[in-house]
Amino acid sequence: MKISITDHGSGIMFEFARVIGADVQGRFINIPESKGGGYITGFSWGNNLRMMIRNYHLNEDVFIERTNELAEDNESVIFLLSGIFPSSGKIEENLSVEKANVLICKHAVTSIMEMPSNTIFRNVTIAVSRQYLKELFGGVKHPVVESILSAKENFVFETGISAEIIKTASEMLRQSIPESFESHFYKLKCEEILCYIFALLIQRKASPTSTMHIEDIKAIYAIKFRLESNLDVSPNIAVLASEAKMSEPKMRKLFKQTFGKGIFEYYQTLRMQEAARLLKDKRLTVSEVGYQLGFTNLSHFSRVFEQHIGMKPKKYSVS
Repeated sequence: MKISITDHGSGIMFEFARVIGADVQGRFINIPESKGGGYITGFSWGNNLRMMIRNYHLNEDVFIERTNELAEDNESVIFLLSGIFPSSGKIEENLSVEKANVLICKHAVTSIMEMPSNTIFRNVTIAVSRQYLKELFGGVKHPVVESILSAKENFVFETGISAEIIKTASEMLRQSIPESFESHFYKLKCEEILCYIFALLIQRKASPTSTMHIEDIKAIYAIKFRLESNLDVSPNIAVLASEAKMSEPKMRKLFKQTFGKGIFEYYQTLRMQEAARLLKDKRLTVSEVGYQLGFTNLSHFSRVFEQHIGMKPKKYSVS
């Protein structure tokens, strides 16, 4: 399904609901069974801050093309926190789960949204005006923070999810305060999550950031997809650079700028996250996981796993 929506500054949640025929009850949009299941909800605090919670799955692929009708100087910064809610235990086994991460970009970068079928979306999107962000974090001196607050060109940064972010997001789902306090509660939680995100970003090495054009962003994310799709094959830097139509130094710089890690380090992190999933969720043996992810030496696999996860794979599988 392809949907075209115009965003006049208040978000696209209710327009999306109208197009797919969702049932709206107060601030909750319930996905019809014919389209999938679950809900969307959210709050808006004027033009400065908006929040949307997605906790649903779809039966078919959905592509949203969004046209922005916002003043250029009022364009928001988007913080998309994916895969941060725990499983409800009621989801069918054949559904995929989003990878947990935080994506930060200018509003314009998200003009095309892809929502693949049979994928569980458990995420929070926070849209914040530049002015409001400057009021909150203008005193933080770090190249990444300064880019988010003032960069005129497109940018994308991605980081992992901290335990504090997961805890705060879970509190948003489980809140039990009176309805009259809900708006204030969620606003505080959004600001709390933003604090935790910026706390992660300032842990990066303070290196100057480079401008990224939209084609650069697409190329870097194509590399990310290539790494995710080939966890059993060590990345070939020369081949990746050729496919991205970039010099190797530029590719390395923009990749590390975006994800906070070099290509091989990022690849190993993905590899170990998948190893942890296979051990815990699929109940595979250590040797099955190691060989499936391209390790020929299980002792080496065990050492790498312990470096990333904090314990040996055998212990992790039974913990």
